[in-house]
Amino acid sequence: MQGLFITLEGVDGAGKSSHLDWLGEFFKSRGRQVRMTREPGGTPLGEKLREIVLHDAMHPETEALIMFAARREHIAQVIRPALAAGEVVISDRFTDASFAYQCGGRGLPADKLERLEAWVQDGLQPDLTLLFDVPDQVARERLLAARDLDRFEREQRDFHARVRAAYLERARLQPGRIKVVDGSQTLAEVRRSLEALLGDLVAP
Repeated sequence: MQGLFITLEGVDGAGKSSHLDWLGEFFKSRGRQVRMTREPGGTPLGEKLREIVLHDAMHPETEALIMFAARREHIAQVIRPALAAGEVVISDRFTDASFAYQCGGRGLPADKLERLEAWVQDGLQPDLTLLFDVPDQVARERLLAARDLDRFEREQRDFHARVRAAYLERARLQPGRIKVVDGSQTLAEVRRSLEALLGDLVAP
């Protein structure tokens, strides 16, 4: 059985993490082996790098390089082996997040990240990316009601607005892969939307 690579994206507070377990169960109930993972992270080294990048101040280019270093390990140790074994890989964030946060949010030139993407991923792209989108104010209210915030979540409103705009622009440019999900809907409505989007991937 062919492997599937699905990624979840969205601004902090968009609600994507609320649907990770449900997505895993969706595919397991259809007889698929599922590998749940996340970025930054996904491997022992990646998790160490995650702690650094989420909590230590650094230059934006350093931040981007750490993200792609963790991603290279993630691809080599987790994603490609799982796909080769026919598993469904579901990742909480992948490269779209780098373009949204480091390019959109931090203002790094996209061409620098495109070169890193080509080198690190060697053609690997998700089969489907679910982009959870909510208005800026909704995301902000959810963040303020959440746990202790990391340094990305603590950024100012205009930073998150730029991240959201960058995500939506990528979805506009790559509509075949990136599907926008209205994260302001009720949980049941979001899951009906997800079932419709996933239908072609699970059709016999």
